[in-house]
Amino acid sequence: REEMKRKPEVITALDVECRYEASALAGDLLGVVDFFKVGSRLFTAEGPSIVKELQDAGAKIFLDLKFHDIPATVAGSVRAATTLGVRMMTLHASGGLDMMRAAAGEAAETAEKLGIDRPLLVGVTVLTSLSREDISAMTPFDGQVSDLVLRLAERAGVAGLDGIVASVAEARTVKERLGEEFVVVTPGIRPSGADTGDQKRVATPRKAAEAGSDYLVVGRPITTAASPADSARAILRELDDF
Repeated sequence: REEMKRKPEVITALDVECRYEASALAGDLLGVVDFFKVGSRLFTAEGPSIVKELQDAGAKIFLDLKFHDIPATVAGSVRAATTLGVRMMTLHASGGLDMMRAAAGEAAETAEKLGIDRPLLVGVTVLTSLSREDISAMTPFDGQVSDLVLRLAERAGVAGLDGIVASVAEARTVKERLGEEFVVVTPGIRPSGADTGDQKRVATPRKAAEAGSDYLVVGRPITTAASPADSARAILRELDDF
């Protein structure tokens, strides 16, 4: 359907060792891609100050720390992340309804107090590095991966989250079940011909866009390229007709 077409936004994953690398990459990419993922690797090394430094340079931040703990602890983490001014953050959808509800409520309350936009909260469903065999070894669930993703997505929606992180294989089903406004963030994006690395469920930018993904998280195809900016431009060109 034509109304389903929505050009997704590219997020560059700054999965690097230190502030110098992150700042250099962001400096090269700003103006081409302005949204950056800060995950546990960089955040553990550099702390909240790297988020502020990137924001001061003009970047939007997707804080990918995958919060998963008791509701009060996760609510506190969400409060801190919201205060930092990040645009989006992750928590595990498998953490339960009470945990997700506490997170959603805290994000809204903190943003209102500060007079800022509420960050998007997205639930991590099934990591794209996991195979069906991995999942079977951890849980008695014996259905398809897509069934598990959908079940977790529905619980995330009930709890008040804005969307989920899921592979392109599940994106369209999630959109059909939960609506076009329910956000889907898709990692594991690889341009045509690129190495899949350690990701099991990957897709090209075009395929992800066609499936309805709203945000495409791209790491190594951009960050390890001879020219990260040129690589990012090539990915954006794949999305030009959306």
